[in-house]
Amino acid sequence: MDVKEKIALVTGGAKRVGRGIALALAGKGAHILLHYHTSKLEAEKTAGDVRSLGVRCDLFQADLGSTDQVLSMAQNVLKQFPSIHILVNSASLFYKTPFKDVSESDWDRLLDTNLKGPFTLSRKIGNHMAAHEGGKIINIADWSGSRPYKDYAPYCASKGGLITLTKSLARDLAPKVQANAVAPGPVLLPAGFPENEKEEILKKIPLGRLGTPRDVASAVLFLVENDFINGTVLVVDGGRSLV
Repeated sequence: MDVKEKIALVTGGAKRVGRGIALALAGKGAHILLHYHTSKLEAEKTAGDVRSLGVRCDLFQADLGSTDQVLSMAQNVLKQFPSIHILVNSASLFYKTPFKDVSESDWDRLLDTNLKGPFTLSRKIGNHMAAHEGGKIINIADWSGSRPYKDYAPYCASKGGLITLTKSLARDLAPKVQANAVAPGPVLLPAGFPENEKEEILKKIPLGRLGTPRDVASAVLFLVENDFINGTVLVVDGGRSLV
């Protein structure tokens, strides 16, 4: 796919990895539909940066943990933009949930946002793509979907489910829609992350550094621009999963 002039919906595009993906697509000439939940100020800043690249950027707000809000956003998007060419499910919740303390609300919150939200949006947008011009769906998973972190069971389950969902979409929406996933490793550690723990992580990455939003965004662009990759999970982890 030639990205120029295409319409790309990026969830969680206000900051961090989602912002990097939105800017990378915009840099290739795509018009961006930028979803955010609570990060309105960051979304407006990112939208300004996207527009400075000479493309359009429209903002859409929704809680991806709410099916009603996801469907409402999808309907608004399709009403304003009859053709959506690229969907990047980047929005995600991530927080520690020690197994002995994990609650049902933690499970529901993480699974609803990280898995059900992308499923609902992919069903609505993906079926529209398949019935019209076709398109690309890229899900931002996590290498922990295959090798779970300790004390993050609901999060890892959500990402493992997202990987399986990607493969299902790749079969169910083919041939007009290709669905793939990017599975980052350690990228942008949370604010206040202990320095000693960071050093331990770095020791386990063969490339000796953390990943960046640009590393993930480059993988997204590769999958969007290639028309013969479908159902693949591209791990972007500096070799962490080899250790």
